[in-house]
Amino acid sequence: MPAPGLPAVRDGVRRLASAAIGLVYPPTCVACGGATGQPHALCAACWRGLRLIERPYCERLGTPFALDLGIGSLLSPGAIAEPPVFGRARAVAIYDGTARDLVHRLKYGDRLDLARTMGRMMASAGREVLDEAELILPVPLHGLRLWRRRFNQSALLARAIGEIAGKPCELHALVRVKATRPQVGLTRAQRAANLQGAFRVADRARLRIAGRRLLLIDDVSTTGATGNAAARVLLRAGAAGVDLLTFATVARDGL
Repeated sequence: MPAPGLPAVRDGVRRLASAAIGLVYPPTCVACGGATGQPHALCAACWRGLRLIERPYCERLGTPFALDLGIGSLLSPGAIAEPPVFGRARAVAIYDGTARDLVHRLKYGDRLDLARTMGRMMASAGREVLDEAELILPVPLHGLRLWRRRFNQSALLARAIGEIAGKPCELHALVRVKATRPQVGLTRAQRAANLQGAFRVADRARLRIAGRRLLLIDDVSTTGATGNAAARVLLRAGAAGVDLLTFATVARDGL
């Protein structure tokens, strides 16, 4: 029987090291810190706290219907009344419970390790838009906010998703040139006005995005105003299409 090759030996060493670490530091839930069967996962209680989004949902906004309206009901009233600038939006869960906790821990609790776990869930929930994407872009932060926070959570998620899917990721193609005030508490119209002129495409990235299908990554979609503002700029710069993938979305249309 031939001796194992170097790659097999390395894989065996990694497994042994992982098992040893697991004995010393048992895996814990990324949301609550409780015991789990595997690292970088959620415990059963936190899984139950996720309102995962599954069909039937609006094919444009990605939000679930309050009732199954039957075959052919593909668009929600909100998507019909105000069609988004982006093509399709997809998200893992409704923004409450465990989903809100994870977003807050990543964004405000310096839990950068959560990006991999959340990115893996986003890659699964957004498989249809991810498969068609040719380039992944994060929603950028303004330089002042980036300096204060020290990292862009959307860029961390975009990088993780790109690595998982084997897709190229352009972290600096879209630039935030306007220091907008926080969107929390603003109406839909106020959010749109607040984001007017907030984004531009970096000159060096124009050839990279021209004629390509783009997937825009953010942590949360509230009214869709940020996705609309960013998609509008990207489409004007020549993108063939822009879809939006977030970890969570705020329920709309009465949900």
